[in-house]
Amino acid sequence: MHPTTRSNTAAAVAAFLLALSLAQPAAAHDDEDAANWTQYHRTSNAWRYSPLDQITTRNVKQLKPVWIHQPGDITSGLVSTPLVKDGVLYYVGPNNNVFALDGATGKPLWHYQPKLAAVASESFYASLGRSLTMGHGRIYLGTLDGRFVAIDDKTGKEVWSTQLTDLKKCFGCLFSSSPVLAGDVLIGGTTGGDQAQRGKIYAVNALTGAKMWTFDTIRDDPASWPGDTGQVAGGGAWMPGTYDAASDTFFIGTSNAAPDFYGDGRKGDNLYTASLLALDPKTGKLKWHRQEIPHDTFDYDSTYEALLLKKDGKDVVVHLNKSGFVFVMDKADGKLENVWPLSQTYNFVKTIDPKTGELIGRREMPVGKETLLCPYLLGTRSYNAGAYNPKTKLWYTNAMEVCQNVIPAKQETSGMGIASLYLGVDKLEAVPPPDRPAEGRLDARDPLTGKLKWSVKYPVPGLGSVLTTGGGLVFNGDPQGFVHAYDADTGAELWKFQTGSGIRGGIVSYAVNGKQYIAVPSGWGSLAPGFMASAFPAVKQLTGGAAMVVFALD
Repeated sequence: MHPTTRSNTAAAVAAFLLALSLAQPAAAHDDEDAANWTQYHRTSNAWRYSPLDQITTRNVKQLKPVWIHQPGDITSGLVSTPLVKDGVLYYVGPNNNVFALDGATGKPLWHYQPKLAAVASESFYASLGRSLTMGHGRIYLGTLDGRFVAIDDKTGKEVWSTQLTDLKKCFGCLFSSSPVLAGDVLIGGTTGGDQAQRGKIYAVNALTGAKMWTFDTIRDDPASWPGDTGQVAGGGAWMPGTYDAASDTFFIGTSNAAPDFYGDGRKGDNLYTASLLALDPKTGKLKWHRQEIPHDTFDYDSTYEALLLKKDGKDVVVHLNKSGFVFVMDKADGKLENVWPLSQTYNFVKTIDPKTGELIGRREMPVGKETLLCPYLLGTRSYNAGAYNPKTKLWYTNAMEVCQNVIPAKQETSGMGIASLYLGVDKLEAVPPPDRPAEGRLDARDPLTGKLKWSVKYPVPGLGSVLTTGGGLVFNGDPQGFVHAYDADTGAELWKFQTGSGIRGGIVSYAVNGKQYIAVPSGWGSLAPGFMASAFPAVKQLTGGAAMVVFALD
């Protein structure tokens, strides 16, 4: 065959294959609910994996924006993960504004905002809304003034509202994340682990809003909390938990102990802070717990996602602690299977025993003296979740290497205001690690062992949640506003798009009428930029915003 003819033939075949891939229906897989994204992590195993495969490594370059929705309020950016069911996209913007949109066109269907108590605007966490929950024909919201609210998913009308906390008496006792469904029970925890309060987890009847039970994350035990230190101990559970129907267990992680860096006044293990809890959803009874950082004096919360996987035929939970260590536990009882470090520069311990969880060579931080502590208070990763792909068996997660100079100090709680933090420091400054610049990266790792497959560096760490798909792709956003698509096997960048503001929320995929979409919450914000600016000066130049940007194949 003549070389030119061979070339033309190859080009024609390639064009045909591309056209064929574009024509494939979005639901070419076994998952009957693949078109939807109905939970914070899409599924209760916390994978953030969409089996949709219309958009692939071959055609992702054809991805184009098809609609944009702006909530009209850019305070704290857009930090939430949208939900999608039957072609309708729901998301929460700043100040508890909830929107329902046509998933194919972005056309507004309804808008709801609760009438918030005036005190909510005075809170340190004012305006933050990380998630929604759906079920029973309702959209469920946790409010900034301490309520759980049910909204009719068709009309946007409020169905019921239950007041659970009093911000005037309990600073930080609000809900920056939505409660999560466990059958007919709705469960969620308070924010405010960095404040002088006593954090709790609440459950109500999802159909009526009637109160069911309360779990105190501060154990009533003088061995854990001497004297009255438990009354101002922080705790709480500020991220959505996950419900495992197979074991009828609700998994939720708790916040750090307070004051964060001054532990002299609270000698003890400080249960149940910095712990992963396994609760009976109907009663609130504790099945088991794994305290990852006993007597936490580092601000290393345990609030991140509980990834459910198989290890040698056994059901396990894979759980990243803010310290940068990943705990692999037996799902039935929390017994350790492994512990491995995601952090490359940690110094708060020499290591953690993978069999016992003991903190070996724990770093002491003398009161009144400056100590270099790694990682810093935002952790090796912030609350932005990773994603697991069952095809590659890899976990894709953002990470960062940042330290901080800390001078622990005693702090009085009398006279504190509603926005006062209870950190227990005279100095707290984010700095680069001793041997390298402060930096971020996206890693692809074996979640059970930590073995690295590939890594992509970022000059400023990614703070959005990752998405992986059945089309062999990984989507990740960065603080500059770019959303990137990578080959899930190799890490090669295949596509990127500038959304106008940094990515802090969760990227999702869904389908309407057989067409696959990628939804990207764009809007730099949250409390993180202020804490990281000294280590990443470029953060000061980043622009705010808030927009839901949705893509599909051209």
